[in-house]
Amino acid sequence: MPLSAAPAAPAALDASASASAAGSVTPGSGEHLIEQAHLAAGTFVMGDSSGDRNAADGEVPQHPVSLAAFSIDVTSVTNDDFARFVDATGYLTEAETFGNSAVFHLAVAAPEEDIMGRAAGAPWWLGVNGADWKYPGGRDSSIDGLGDHPVVHISFNDAQAYCAWAGRRLPTEAEWEYASRGGLDQAKYPWGNEEMDAGGWRTNIFQGEFPRTNTLDDGYLTTAPVRSFEPNDYGLFQTVGNVWEWCSDWYDANYYATLSADSPTANPGGPLDGTVRVLRGGSYLCHISYCNRYRNSARSQNTPDSSMGNAGFRTVSL
Repeated sequence: MPLSAAPAAPAALDASASASAAGSVTPGSGEHLIEQAHLAAGTFVMGDSSGDRNAADGEVPQHPVSLAAFSIDVTSVTNDDFARFVDATGYLTEAETFGNSAVFHLAVAAPEEDIMGRAAGAPWWLGVNGADWKYPGGRDSSIDGLGDHPVVHISFNDAQAYCAWAGRRLPTEAEWEYASRGGLDQAKYPWGNEEMDAGGWRTNIFQGEFPRTNTLDDGYLTTAPVRSFEPNDYGLFQTVGNVWEWCSDWYDANYYATLSADSPTANPGGPLDGTVRVLRGGSYLCHISYCNRYRNSARSQNTPDSSMGNAGFRTVSL
């Protein structure tokens, strides 16, 4: 697989394991404290307009989509937010149940014996025993002082469990893109079409020579606080960069091309079934030479039980 088409991260490193969450999640019992952006019903053009699409990702054809009104978190769910959920329910994430997760090689904080190996085709990803949301780099790391950073090592299934507790849901892929665009018609990024450089970082991505050296020009090796950089015109922070965000849709690279009863243009919910779920927005590992998916229309995917150090989520109203 060429680097430009590499997925967000490897699939779960122990896919044969049976992940069973500990604790009891009572639907709607939690208090979701993240500020909301209330988006009116509207129509927008979904899909890539810049020509920078990844051919295998299915970002075209562009097509109009109409959505009902909804409310969405202005930030990703943070470590503090997720900790309140865990404290209330005793929930164990799938990374905790599997006993390992995927960590970028420069972010590993663990003894050598915890390193399981490198991902095929993406050797900068290491399987690390003991890596999870509380220990994002491995057992020698912690989230102390990172309460306002996005929670990571969260699988789609983990995000769904949080949503059930909070009386929320994950955004559809169309809702996510509508919100990320911030009302800017067919713009490449949430702020418009201007590229970033060392004179004005607008979100948290990789700087330097990927994957060897990060110059930290934007100040961060991995995650940044969720309210870093300027929000888009809808008030949303870092929909692109920082962390990938799970959406509710099953992924199909041909979905946009089959506009039919199975893929309507009014409130589309994605394919009826599949094996992998959609991720949107790119992450702190995006770099023009490897992963240029820090764009409004960019798509990626992974299995619902996969977790990695650059994926989290935000939620929308039921």
